Amino acid sequence: MDSYSDLLKLTNQTENSYWYKKSVPENTTLLYEGDVADKIYFIKKGALRLWNNDDGKDITFQFFFEGQIVASYESFHLGKPSIFTIETIENTDLLVLEKRKLEHLLAESPDLIHLMMNQLSERFIAYTEYFLSRIKESPEKRYISLLEKRPELVRRVPDHYIASFLGITPVSLSRIKKRIKS
Repeated sequence: MDSYSDLLKLTNQTENSYWYKKSVPENTTLLYEGDVADKIYFIKKGALRLWNNDDGKDITFQFFFEGQIVASYESFHLGKPSIFTIETIENTDLLVLEKRKLEHLLAESPDLIHLMMNQLSERFIAYTEYFLSRIKESPEKRYISLLEKRPELVRRVPDHYIASFLGITPVSLSRIKKRIKS
């Protein structure tokens, strides 16, 4: 049990007693940097981004889409202030699980532990790839890699967030896109 459909089925089975529905418009902040995370979000429809403010500079670390579980895991697990902000980048339908209900849900649905571990593993792998690419590859190579490996991200995410994710300005991204087209 590790697919999106399995996770969706499991969340639907426990929705009324543990998860609650929340629909939010794009550009809605779900967690502010500095606040302690006490919720986990399951994306049924839409997209979120996880980002950090570095002295006024927006640094996007990751994007999340349908079927993914999102939280500031470090903050959620340790009860410490989050170093990230989580916000919607599209109109988004979520299932929300509060921390106080998680222990009960895990006892009732042990399959969820496996599914959440898969999600955490995917996130760890994505972070590793992200950090290695920032060290080894040029922004142009990272953008080409996004086009090849995550075309949906490039279609759905505004360019200024993609530029933030790549660690460049929107103007630099525009130049990269022009070079690739020619």
